[in-house]
Amino acid sequence: MNEALQRLRGNAPAQLVLGLAIGVGFGACLQIAGVTRYDVILGQLLLTDFTVVKVMLTAVAVGTVGVYLMRGAGLADLHIKPGSVGATVVGGVIFGAGFAVLGYCPGTVAGAVGSGALDALVGGVTGILIGAGIFAALYPRLEASVLRVGALPTATIPDLLRVSPWAVVVPLVLAIAVVLYGIELAGL
Repeated sequence: MNEALQRLRGNAPAQLVLGLAIGVGFGACLQIAGVTRYDVILGQLLLTDFTVVKVMLTAVAVGTVGVYLMRGAGLADLHIKPGSVGATVVGGVIFGAGFAVLGYCPGTVAGAVGSGALDALVGGVTGILIGAGIFAALYPRLEASVLRVGALPTATIPDLLRVSPWAVVVPLVLAIAVVLYGIELAGL
C-alpha cells in the first residue's frame, strides 16, 4: 500500500484526477446532507436548524479517527502548519463575514454551484476570487504585522500533552457523540 501511495505522490496528473474525484464526492456529500441549501445555512446562523453543526461535528469525528488510523498504519504523516492568534482572528472575521452575508462557506459554495445555485456562482465564486485577490495583494503587509501576533506551537494536542493520540481522539469523539445526541434530543 505504501508503494502505491508513493507512486501516486510522484504522479502529478493522477493527483489532479484524484483530487477532482474527491472534490466532486465531497460536494455530493454536502449536497446530500443538505448543507448547500441557503435556508439550511441561514437556519444554522439563526440557531434554528443545526444540520450544519451536525455535519461538521460528524466530519471532525470521522476525519480525526481516519487520520490517526492512517498515521498509525504508516500511510499518512502530519505536517502541522505554523499558525498564530492574529491569523486565526483575521481569517475568522473574513470567513464569518462572508458566511453571514452570502449564506455559504467556501466548501458549500462549490457544492451549491454544482447543484445549480446561481447566487452561489455569482456572489460566492466572484466573492472568493475577489477576496483571494485582495488577500494576496495585502499578504506582504499582513504577514509582516498582524499574522505574526501570538504564534501558536507547531504541534498536535497529543504532542503538546505528551500522550498517545488516542488519549485525545477517543474523548474528543465521545464528546462529539454526546453533543450530537444532545442536539437530537433537543429536536434541533
